[in-house]
Amino acid sequence: MILRRWRNEDFPAYAAFAADRERMRYLGGPREEWEAWTAFAAMSGEWSLNGYGIFAIAVKEGDQVAGYAGLWKPPYIDEPELAWGLYAGFEGNGFATEAARRVQIWAAHELRLPPLMSFVHPENLASQAVIKRLGGVPLPPTTLRGEPRLRFRHILPT
Repeated sequence: MILRRWRNEDFPAYAAFAADRERMRYLGGPREEWEAWTAFAAMSGEWSLNGYGIFAIAVKEGDQVAGYAGLWKPPYIDEPELAWGLYAGFEGNGFATEAARRVQIWAAHELRLPPLMSFVHPENLASQAVIKRLGGVPLPPTTLRGEPRLRFRHILPT
């Protein structure tokens, strides 16, 4: 697995992810192609605005994109969120946990950010399991973009 910046040729796989009702059930629902492009371009643009952002998770063999992981910081949240998502067929391989752990270490050691946090839909048990493997500590729940979210603080990796 490699964490890298997005490329134009990554968009078709992202658009398929964004259109997938099952994949997007905790992220506001499926998106039309133009909405997927807006989100895809925003992930690339965040690097210019914040100096960090969301990486593509690429599989070493063939450079196929398996999902994303990184830091997301829109103006309506107080601190960067550690976020991830996997495309269909890439679950159960440890990609989300490994990618999120690498982002934690990068954020702590390279960016010198404090311990990160994550928002998770209360029904998203797969992401809650990743958070548990990362050592996340529960915080009071909140609302994000009009939907309930569990909130977790990640322990700063050593």
